[in-house]
Amino acid sequence: MNRDDAIEAISDQSTVWDCLVIGGGATGLGTALDAISRGYRVLLVEKHDFAKATSSRATKLVHGGVRYLEQGNIGLVREALRERGLLLRNAPHLSHPLQFVIPAYHYWQVPFYGVGLKVYDWLSGKLSLGRSQILSRRKTAELLPNVEQEGLKGGILYLDGQFDDARLAIALLRTLTALGGLAANYVQVIGLTKSGEKISGAVLRDAETSKEYQVRAKVVINATGIFSDSIRLFDDPDVAKVIAVAQGSHLVLPPKFLQSKSALMVPKTSDGRVLFAIPWHNRLVIGTTDFGIPEPQEEPRIQRHEVEFILSEAGKYLAQDPTESDVLACFSGLRPLVKHGSGTRTAKLSRSHTVIVSPSGLITITGGKWTTYRYMGEDCINHFEQVVGAEHRPSRTGDLALHGSTRDPAIFNAPEHLACYGTDRPEIETRARANATLAEPIHPALPYLTAEVDWAIENEMARTVEDILARRTRAILLDAKAAAEAAPKVAQLLGNRLGRDKDWVSQQSQQFQALAENYKL
Repeated sequence: MNRDDAIEAISDQSTVWDCLVIGGGATGLGTALDAISRGYRVLLVEKHDFAKATSSRATKLVHGGVRYLEQGNIGLVREALRERGLLLRNAPHLSHPLQFVIPAYHYWQVPFYGVGLKVYDWLSGKLSLGRSQILSRRKTAELLPNVEQEGLKGGILYLDGQFDDARLAIALLRTLTALGGLAANYVQVIGLTKSGEKISGAVLRDAETSKEYQVRAKVVINATGIFSDSIRLFDDPDVAKVIAVAQGSHLVLPPKFLQSKSALMVPKTSDGRVLFAIPWHNRLVIGTTDFGIPEPQEEPRIQRHEVEFILSEAGKYLAQDPTESDVLACFSGLRPLVKHGSGTRTAKLSRSHTVIVSPSGLITITGGKWTTYRYMGEDCINHFEQVVGAEHRPSRTGDLALHGSTRDPAIFNAPEHLACYGTDRPEIETRARANATLAEPIHPALPYLTAEVDWAIENEMARTVEDILARRTRAILLDAKAAAEAAPKVAQLLGNRLGRDKDWVSQQSQQFQALAENYKL
């Protein structure tokens, strides 16, 4: 997988792509993969890095959405549960079932939530991960040793899925390119071109060289998430905006606060939201919040009220109350929600996706969530076929194993974080054995080997220190301070590999260290 190959293809003005996909997050990658799986000629471009924004800042859950049952959105839950099952089957190295326990502090909560979760079980059908169970007080405390014991009456256990969002994006990218699709990060769309009233392509700018290219495409697909309206405005400067932006934030704590392989779920916090406390990469991730913000941002920061809310709510359910000094990292993500009318709280807006086809033929796909990325891509390419008048070709992604997919037990051995590479793991370990420098960790407080950095540069289109420490590895989310300290070492290796000078190396290190401040309290 080589960025230079994609840039060379972009520069070939004789090429007419079947579809140009704008956006390298979950939606764009899923859409591009669905198109290439049907045999269409596909180019994907991303302004920053793959999964830079929303798609690397999720709650790390592949789930149907228990809270949507309360809202009566049965269709969305059923759709998401089916997609959950497909993802766990197609990418077992990146996703797995996870037990969730709802602690009950009132007797009425046990039957109330128990009945709702039986419906959840039923909706999952043949792709069920297992049945929910009513738990005694003793069993609840056994599964969640650090849960608040005072007033505990029992609990309810159910199963959902967990995954690594940014690593899944890379698996999608590598599957796309293996099938013949082309993709490039750090390539920005700066305008759309038209033939008469119909869109015929786009003008692209390579951020690394500042060169501009005009590419032709039968259809342009806008899959830019929270930035969808900005691309729609290129098409029609008078178009009404449809995106409402909601911020969700998380705190990352040491594992001592839960000491369990099961997750804790609070179905209704003081603001009516769901709160999760989830074991992930030997850390505890707690969140999420939900509040509307006026405009999308490239680097959202956690707000003081979010920190206070998460710590306060977590303290009600954990035996040891976490404090700000315990927080290893924090992160915020922005969700694209499709609004209908005005004045609606973001927590109440639908998480269903929407496909919009403009009179010029621009296709915009937005909304949705990581769990349903595959179905969103399938739906979008169905619309693409209608726009171009092509004979329908069935999607293949429902049964398409993603890059690295394996159930080989050896791949899941310690150190467990290497399992995310799937079938690539042995090659990374071979590099580490062959070179003592590559066998070293990038930082004593982080699990990652220098060989993983080397691998990401050569095989995963990593171009910056941020690409490596935020998304190819998840260092900035596991310990923001340690990640910042690892930046100079990573910058030097990256500079050596890409042929950059010492000023570039120094600048990369400084830029990442400044960014890491956003991930610290």
